[in-house]
Amino acid sequence: MGFWEDLWRGRSADFDSGSASTNAIELTKRHRQVSLTKQGAATGNLRINLSWRMRTSDIGGPERGSLLRHPFQAFKPEVVQAHTQSMVNVDLDLGCMYELADGTKGVVQPLGGFFGELNAPPFVKLSGDDRFGSGSGETIFVNLDHRDDIKRLLVFVYIYDQTPAFDRTHAIVTLYPSNGPRIEIGLDERHPQARSCAVVMIENNKGELTVRREVKFVYGFQAELDRLYGWGLQWGRGYKSKADR
Repeated sequence: MGFWEDLWRGRSADFDSGSASTNAIELTKRHRQVSLTKQGAATGNLRINLSWRMRTSDIGGPERGSLLRHPFQAFKPEVVQAHTQSMVNVDLDLGCMYELADGTKGVVQPLGGFFGELNAPPFVKLSGDDRFGSGSGETIFVNLDHRDDIKRLLVFVYIYDQTPAFDRTHAIVTLYPSNGPRIEIGLDERHPQARSCAVVMIENNKGELTVRREVKFVYGFQAELDRLYGWGLQWGRGYKSKADR
């Protein structure tokens, strides 16, 4: 049944947790919040992953036919898997603004090389920078064994120095707690001119750790997200090294 299950599930298999738990919680406008504490998932490392791929319908690639009519289409590669020179370049980056219980504030992001620390403040660590929407994407780890040191975390996605094109990507942010189902937030709303998106807020309210869907697109960069959520950081123009581009 494995092959036919993949046919029915389609591309959703790309974002499977790879664990025994195959269920997921999707945060939507109607179901915006979930408690990690009530799920018994407020300890260990919380993994936050950004995965994305281009919409083939927007870049001239033919739509794939129905797998029910043509089941062996599953063995044919898709026309477009990532970037080519003939299409709009999109470099999505994953970042996180943090505020600790002692009032310390800052950001973890590829831009500027602010990769954070996992076992020391801010207890948030970015694994690396993905430029091409690969299968692994970008991942941030949060050490929830230090949850009492964390007041709030704003996870966001932005487009680095390229054409605004959130509407040309299939992007999804997935949270993998240490226990229980994964949590998914899709960025499927059409905002063609947006450059940044506040995706999810993780807050510690009187010992309860909650995850709340935001999905607020803005036309500026991190400074505009900062003003929207009252972080109060000082922002300047940042660049990535040529070796990383």
